[in-house]
Amino acid sequence: MALIGTYEVRLLRPETAAGAGGLAVLLVLLDAATGLGAAGWLAGGVFTAGMWTLLTRALHRSWPPRPFGPANTVTLVRTTLAGGVTALVAESFASGPRTAALVALTAVALVLDAVDGQVARRTGTESALGARFDMEADAFLILVLSIHVAFSLGAWVLAIGAMRYVFVAAARILPWLNGPLPPSTARKTVAALQGVVLLAAATGLLPPVAALLVVLAALAALVWSFGRDIRGLWYVGARGGAPVAGAFRHRSVVVRGRARQRV
Repeated sequence: MALIGTYEVRLLRPETAAGAGGLAVLLVLLDAATGLGAAGWLAGGVFTAGMWTLLTRALHRSWPPRPFGPANTVTLVRTTLAGGVTALVAESFASGPRTAALVALTAVALVLDAVDGQVARRTGTESALGARFDMEADAFLILVLSIHVAFSLGAWVLAIGAMRYVFVAAARILPWLNGPLPPSTARKTVAALQGVVLLAAATGLLPPVAALLVVLAALAALVWSFGRDIRGLWYVGARGGAPVAGAFRHRSVVVRGRARQRV
């Protein structure tokens, strides 16, 4: 009986319940505004279950325990918006795109991406959980957007959304890829560029050739950014020596008030 009670407490976290409830409301609103079909509801439901499970697990693994905090609340709103985008992208394959709704949700999510780090720094609520939560929200939104844009520009666009996940998979085989990354304005700029470019391509307002070129340029910049970091991590971790000129120093970092790593 005690085990059952413990399990229930672990499942019924107010933060995850709020996120799931918020996403359910958003899906209802999207259905009323755009007419979500089975594909959209299914994708939204899977996203809700996954978010509930992963966030609950992360909260219970976080040590020492800390309040959820205002910065994580902002990230939770972004994650909820990403769930709505996921539902819209899934529905677009079944019954056509809902461009206006998708662009609106994505734009708000990208704006909030610049907010949560500021909130964390000003309220003194930086944490490893917050950094990871922020990063996963970013990565998943970019993945979903790349899937949407790939429908019109080609499967190669998926490389933008998949690159970070490939990096994570590679780090399980090559532990030196788990090293901390130093501050880099270039890295932050390139990361932010991906969402902006994919959003611009998703609007359908760019001529096809222009959309192709800007997304291709964003992918090239992302390849350069990952390659630069991998080179530095290899010199520091795999070779076990000091970095060469152009590679970075091996130390912990804080980005936008939150510790930030590729993995």
